[in-house]
Amino acid sequence: MKHIIAVCLTLFVANGILAQEIIDETIKKEEVVDSIKPTTDIKVDGVSAVVGDYIILESDIDKTFLQLKAQGGDPSVISRCQLFGKLLEDKLYAHHAIQDSIVINDAEIRSYVGQQLEQIKQQVGGDMQQVLDFYKKSDEQSLRDEMFEINKSQKLGSEMQRKIIDEIEVTPEEVRQFFNKIPKEQRPTFGTELKVAQIVIKPEPTQEEIDNVIVKLKTIKREVEEGGNFRSKALFNSDDPGSKKDGGALPPMNRSRPRMVKEFREVAFSLQEGEISEPFKTQYGYHIILLEKIRGQEYDVRHILMIPEVAESSVKAAKEKIEETKKNIEEGNISFADAAREVSDEVETKFQGGQLINPATQDYNFELTKIDTEIYVKIQDLENNTISDVLVDRDEIGNVQFKILTVTDRIDEHEANYARDYLKIKELALNEKRLDAIAKWQEEKIQDTYIKISGSYRDCDFTNNWLKK
Repeated sequence: MKHIIAVCLTLFVANGILAQEIIDETIKKEEVVDSIKPTTDIKVDGVSAVVGDYIILESDIDKTFLQLKAQGGDPSVISRCQLFGKLLEDKLYAHHAIQDSIVINDAEIRSYVGQQLEQIKQQVGGDMQQVLDFYKKSDEQSLRDEMFEINKSQKLGSEMQRKIIDEIEVTPEEVRQFFNKIPKEQRPTFGTELKVAQIVIKPEPTQEEIDNVIVKLKTIKREVEEGGNFRSKALFNSDDPGSKKDGGALPPMNRSRPRMVKEFREVAFSLQEGEISEPFKTQYGYHIILLEKIRGQEYDVRHILMIPEVAESSVKAAKEKIEETKKNIEEGNISFADAAREVSDEVETKFQGGQLINPATQDYNFELTKIDTEIYVKIQDLENNTISDVLVDRDEIGNVQFKILTVTDRIDEHEANYARDYLKIKELALNEKRLDAIAKWQEEKIQDTYIKISGSYRDCDFTNNWLKK
């Protein structure tokens, strides 16, 4: 059962449209459904299930199969009953999220819908009509409205699930007990692991190019303050492809859950409503910010990003610098770690001697088979403390950069060891405890929620007790 729940957890947070929430106008309820005990059954053609305040249509299941296929999944590996059970879980979460007064930011949902539509358009060559035809909609606004409801339901569900597991932790003693109860012959095997360090050199724009960008941003700031439109300025001038199409709008920034880089947050949170910042620098380039609205802890902002052009001479100088650094390390004039501290342009790693941190485990170990493919090709045959060839790479905004890598340690494939693999074992123990909490929550809420399963789906062999037998 835990494996099934784990699959459902993965599906639950996946991007994309998973179910239809909008009921066609031709479908009518005979009476309003009470969330616990209805006074009469619902007689609606095509209704496969009712979960609390939510209805699952037969077409929802068909659309979900289509969406899985569109996202590159293999619908043949999941049965119709399994997918139906997944939709039942989604609605259970969403229903109780409303009961628990979980609040969702509508502006954030609309922004995400815009990003979804843009991605779908790109997949079909930028033709909105093809998108409307696929979803059987007559106009873009009706599609946006439906996608808004779908995504809001999903967000409610994910927030409900997060609430269930948010405060769950495991103690060292629980980790030890978890590990000891695994029979020796069933203990997990961890693949070959590497500790990897890198030095990154980024070509720098000239001061003249930087000054040009700052002058342009100041001019835009002045023009907007004199009555110009920030949205149109962002649309025509911003180098941020993710936000420029929305007039520079970013998802709401929350003081308690910061997501933007430190420099951006500090400027945004220092502004008053309607104020535009002076130009400032982050790792992505130079920005100005318009603070549109403050809603408690949340800030609605727009920004314009400009990236100074990098001359070919700067690219050449950066390449020569990293080649010289590689030569000095190989000749023993300096250690890799010291060279990283002295010359690397990657702030996240340079002060750790270039050592990469695995974001999944927060330690320095990377499973060889899970490393980025391009890096894997370069380091799979590297002996410890030897250096890769110079790699030509691109940063987050597409600018060229150069890097060299080294393997500082290698652990061959091995059976799980409590001392060496404590962090991985702790994560396994935590996941088991979370899955147990979710299973217990589902069992309790199914009993407390009005659930109606129609037709042949009553014959499904569900993991959960949806039929309350």
